[in-house]
Amino acid sequence: MPTLRYYEQRGLIASVRSTGNQRQYQRSVLRRLAFIAAAQRVGLSLEQISTALAALPTDRAPSQRDWTRLSSPWRQLVADRIRELEALQNDLDGCIGCGCLSLTRCSLFNPEDSAAAEGTGSRWLRRAQEKR
Repeated sequence: MPTLRYYEQRGLIASVRSTGNQRQYQRSVLRRLAFIAAAQRVGLSLEQISTALAALPTDRAPSQRDWTRLSSPWRQLVADRIRELEALQNDLDGCIGCGCLSLTRCSLFNPEDSAAAEGTGSRWLRRAQEKR
């Protein structure tokens, strides 16, 4: 399975080779896979998951205590995501009302426009052409 090989290459799980050179996984890998799936659902990157798994022993499945210890800081990530989604929902309701999709003021189409402070026009395109 490509996903298992990818996770193995990333060091998230490990296998042993049989005499026929087939990958074999210990039973504890199933729990690590469930841990990876849950952490991804929270929104963690594979790099963040790898860091979390590095804090666990590799010779046994993560326990409930391990999960609680590692997942407690993720509560804030989930809370932040909920706030972002609620703000998006509110912006969406406002956008449906006006239907403008303005490039200069629409928070859906152009959220947190940091380039607006540089003025109008295609500054990045001009800069790229000037460097040639």
